[in-house]
Amino acid sequence: MQIVETLNEGLKRGYTLTIKAKDIEARVEGEIRKVAPQMRMPGFRPGKVPANLVRKMHGEALQADALNSSIQEGVQSLVAKEKLRPAMSPSVELVDGYAHGKDAELKVELEVLPDVPTPKVDGLKLERLTVEADEAAIDASVLQLANQQKTYEDAPKGHKAALGDLVVIDFVGKIDGVEFDGGKGEGASIELGSGRMIPGFEEGMIGVTANQEKTITVTFPADYSVDYLKGKEATFDLVINDVRVAKEPKADDDFAKSLGLEGLEQLRGLFKGQIEQELNNLTRTHMKRRLLDQLASSHDFEVPPSMVEAEFEQIWKQLEHEASHDADPEAALKEMEAEKEDYRAIAVRRVRLGLLLSEIGREHKIEISSAEMSRLIQQAAQQYDPKDRQRFVEWIQQDAMASAQLRAPLYEDKVVDFLFSKAEITDRVVTRAELEAAIEADEDEGHVHGPGCGHDHHDHAPKAKKAAAKKPAAAKAAEPAKEEKAAKPAVKKAAAPKAAKAGDEKPAAKKAPAKKAK
Repeated sequence: MQIVETLNEGLKRGYTLTIKAKDIEARVEGEIRKVAPQMRMPGFRPGKVPANLVRKMHGEALQADALNSSIQEGVQSLVAKEKLRPAMSPSVELVDGYAHGKDAELKVELEVLPDVPTPKVDGLKLERLTVEADEAAIDASVLQLANQQKTYEDAPKGHKAALGDLVVIDFVGKIDGVEFDGGKGEGASIELGSGRMIPGFEEGMIGVTANQEKTITVTFPADYSVDYLKGKEATFDLVINDVRVAKEPKADDDFAKSLGLEGLEQLRGLFKGQIEQELNNLTRTHMKRRLLDQLASSHDFEVPPSMVEAEFEQIWKQLEHEASHDADPEAALKEMEAEKEDYRAIAVRRVRLGLLLSEIGREHKIEISSAEMSRLIQQAAQQYDPKDRQRFVEWIQQDAMASAQLRAPLYEDKVVDFLFSKAEITDRVVTRAELEAAIEADEDEGHVHGPGCGHDHHDHAPKAKKAAAKKPAAAKAAEPAKEEKAAKPAVKKAAAPKAAKAGDEKPAAKKAPAKKAK
């Protein structure tokens, strides 16, 4: 195989590879020798089919397979020989297609990972905002749960139904005086003010009493789920069977025991632990952002455009999704377009910080153990139906990209924890409202965060950027790059027929199984 460098500009590299026809033919011959003993053909004893007949019947497929495997090995050899660290899968194109008996000439283009400067992990100073789980918050949580479990009792005679009461009714719905399908029910229990019914229905029952009959008029929403009812005015003939009032919720031992606990103190202890965990997560979120801010401000280096583009596309798709649910989608999209370059700058910084965290992890030998990876896989598998879980596990184990995506958040957390251990941290006790306000201030200033991302003065933009704040960064990059895995080429459509398989790593049957419906 001959290698000629055609481009070496910044992080971009280009090469032409020439694979000799005799090498491809040698692969074909090897495959024929391998499959011939396994073939069965009328008129020949098992394993005695002549090689020339095997070639005649399967030569085209064997030729394509030989070409594909030659391409893969050629690109991997190029990566190893030139000591390249691809940022994304190399692009591979057959020059002028491929003809049997001819040398295969490949055009290979890729971007390499930059040489990341030695990360500065000393001298980090962070403030940890902490909040204590106070008794009032615990009491409020217990009472809220009690309210959610409320029970009802018959209202006093003559009681007029009010918001919060439970009304038991029979009803018949009509449009233009004619009953419609699905508009009839008996013994329906409706909590007034719950918002379960179409607008005007619950409001129309305020003031009714038990054993009363009433007709109300309502209009179905224009976006109602049943087409023939959309926007239609309807009447409902109601018979009020009963009106019930909610019992005063009591957060006491009896209530706790009704939940299967020993008593109120155990319930309070559970809520205390939950609240403490929530507060700890908020504290970590704020401190992690400040850590990433410091890293972003003290490191600057070139990043691969292909990684930036992939990250930007993820941000943009998330923003488009958010805009589609906005009250004025057209205006939201227009605002996004006006700030497009701001979002691209955020993508640049996300990728840079992802590479930086990766380098910190590599330099300090931070790794994900096989036991930790197994736990991650098993936890993720729980999102799937039992019959699909094993298939999911096999897919993760065989697909390098899927495995990296699953591993990345934990790896980043481990790198961040390492940096916390190196930082000088001062503690300050604040209220929950103050901590949440500090986090909200980050978002209002356009700090778009996610795994491997931080913010700097380029990140300031209007509120729309909050949408991207929830989107994990494409820099999955917190995980050190595995050059041997990144070297799988992606053959462009311009390549010869079947040669496109050269970039395939797994058969179609190994796609991720669909997650179970929730």
